Order: sequence, then C-alpha cells, then structure tokens
Amino acid sequence: MASGTGEVSKKLKLYSNWRSSCSCRVRIALKLKGLDYEYIAINLLKGDQKSPEFLKLNPLGYVPVLVDGDFVVADSFAILLYLEEKYPQHPLLPKDLQKRALNYQAANLVSANIQPLQNLSVLGYIHEKLGPDEEIPLAQTHIRKGFAALEKLLENYAGKYATGNEVFLADLFLAPQIDGAVRRFNVDMSEYPILSRINEAYKELPAFQDAMPGKQPDTPPEARA
Repeated sequence: MASGTGEVSKKLKLYSNWRSSCSCRVRIALKLKGLDYEYIAINLLKGDQKSPEFLKLNPLGYVPVLVDGDFVVADSFAILLYLEEKYPQHPLLPKDLQKRALNYQAANLVSANIQPLQNLSVLGYIHEKLGPDEEIPLAQTHIRKGFAALEKLLENYAGKYATGNEVFLADLFLAPQIDGAVRRFNVDMSEYPILSRINEAYKELPAFQDAMPGKQPDTPPEARA
C-alpha cells in the first residue's frame, strides 16, 4: 500500500499486476502525488482479468483499473490524466504548451507503439501461431524501433529526465518500459544513451523504485528486487 493519508485518498483502489508496465505508470503517479491506495492484485497468468467481477470494471479485461469512490476508470493514460486533474499536487504535466505536447508524444509512443506489441496477449498469440522462439525477437524488434525514435525525439529536450530537469508524464511511461526491456527482453541499452542516462536518474527516485515490478505485493519471490 502506498504512503499517505486522507479521507478522500482512502477511497482509491488500484487493480494492478506486478509485471504490468501500464500498472507501474499509475503506481508511480500515486506515489509521486502522495496518494494512499489499496493494491488489488490481478493474476494475469491465472486469468483473473477474465472473471465476471473484473470485466464489470473493465470490459476489455486489462489492468490497471482505478476505483475512486463510486467512479471507475481504466486505461493507464486515462487514469493518469484523471489523477492529474483531481489531485494537482506534484504536477505530471508542465505548464509550457510545447513541452506538454512533447510529454504526450513520448508517452503515446510507448503506450501505443511499443508496449502493446509486447503484452501477454500478443506474445501468447505469437507463441501459438509461430512458436515460442519468435516471442522475444518480436518484442525486441518493436522495442528497439521505439527506443530509436525516442532517442531522436528527446535529443534536444532531455535533461536529467526525459523532457528536462523535472519529472513529468513521459518519465512515468519510460521508466517501466526501459525496466521491462532490460529485465524481460534482454535489450542492449548501449545503443540508446539518452534513455540509459535518464534511467539511471530514475533509480535515485524512491517513488519510481517503490513502484517497480520487483517490489509489489504480488511479485513472485524469485522476481523480487
């Protein structure tokens, strides 16, 4: 459970999975904003996401799902924007319009062009149709393509973090994506100096590290950091 107190924040429930990078983005945001929440683990390998109870929350059957009182919102991008508007502490978006657009672009590059091609359902389909030996190469191909694009996108803007010297929305998408690329898919990060540098900076931030896959309540013992 994240740190923080308050009658309003106690209403928050996060349906999450330890290895889900989409869930990790939201966990980082909740920690940055100091919001207390109840962690509800969804075991994707056992099919918890297909249960009637979960499908009432998100008919698509994906994590994360955030419950705030009687309001339910699914999809990490939507959840993050909801949290940003309702809980303005530690803003996730810069005031500068162009820098804000850059954050949207980097975040969307991860969420729409990299992550979907490495998720469990896609890899399972590849496993079934093409064989298990094709899963990792497919994920690596799309991760490398996306990372190359991010290097070009951020080369004139990156500071200590993705879009300068403050943590913003893009960082919440990049941190779990880079972590997964290295730990799950054995991507060589030496080709991506900007991403490698900012990833080292993320390792200094408790809100990021506490949200990583290796430190969640449902993390298997063998995967704990």
